[in-house]
Amino acid sequence: MKLTKYTHACVRLEKDNRVLVVDPGNFSETAEALNGADAVLVTHEHADHIDVGPVLEALGSNAALAIFAPEGVADTLRTKAPEAVARVNAVQPGTAFEAAGFAIRSFGGQHALIHPQIPVVANIGYLIDENVYHPGDSFVIPDGISVKTLLVPLHAPWSKSAEVVDFVVGVRAPRAFQIHDGLLNENGLKIVEGHVARIGAKYGTEYTHLAARESVEI
Repeated sequence: MKLTKYTHACVRLEKDNRVLVVDPGNFSETAEALNGADAVLVTHEHADHIDVGPVLEALGSNAALAIFAPEGVADTLRTKAPEAVARVNAVQPGTAFEAAGFAIRSFGGQHALIHPQIPVVANIGYLIDENVYHPGDSFVIPDGISVKTLLVPLHAPWSKSAEVVDFVVGVRAPRAFQIHDGLLNENGLKIVEGHVARIGAKYGTEYTHLAARESVEI
């Protein structure tokens, strides 16, 4: 399949003329990522992972588009787009389904803790075609599987570099690319990626930086 990274947490996957988009948020080139999409996976409700306006526009303009998201996100979209209720699907952790011809398995359940005074929201990590794992805003390691391609949340208000590295070491995927890097400047990116690449390599993970809009075959 072809993987295209957009700014921050959004990725677009293409296979057999079908398109699956994960986390088209407001830091990303959302309209571009959603163009021609058959399905969208949303990990959680935060705006940097779902830009509700463009997603609703895509639902309205593409009668075949299906959305898969945690219950709260699904309820919001159904309320705002009642004509698309049948195409908005609530996802629970520990389930399997198909989206746009891709086999999906869900993991996790909750967003990583930012602060005790900030409510924890639902978060779903998605394993796509037994290959790509997008954890959303969490470091939940999927159980009982071997991830081939790991998308690594490099930086967030809820994480520190040691946790990022430990996540990569724990998953031990053969290859990894960055997501959730929209809050880092060039200096910060260089430091965090250096740790991930150096230590990850000791455990068999080849880490590669992808620029926004860059694509790779996986």
